[in-house]
Amino acid sequence: MKEDQLLSLSKRERQIMDVVYMLGEATAADIHEHLPEKAGEDSIRKLIRVVEAKGYLTHRREGPRYVYQPTIPSDVASQYALRHTLKTFFRGSAPRVVSALLALKEGELSEDEIAEILALIRQAKERGE
Repeated sequence: MKEDQLLSLSKRERQIMDVVYMLGEATAADIHEHLPEKAGEDSIRKLIRVVEAKGYLTHRREGPRYVYQPTIPSDVASQYALRHTLKTFFRGSAPRVVSALLALKEGELSEDEIAEILALIRQAKERGE
């Protein structure tokens, strides 16, 4: 699946995918319960079928319920989302992203988190990234 296809989901379809990624797998009832904006259960079930028809979800049957899983692994989807966010909101600047992340935590970074971030930067530098 191409990145632009992943980004072409409607707002509600993205919300459905967000819930499934957050939970790892989910029933229609789970998805309905966790959506930020409530809607009718039948509407959500129809949208889940649309998202599945588009190839973003798959399901297995457990008794009377379908349990949905994403077809794109979360690490791949997170890379798509991060690239999109980097390009859209930070003009492609990694330092701007890091600055924004640090501002969010505003003094809440532990020494271990700081050490981990620095180690990741060193490793990237050694790899020539």
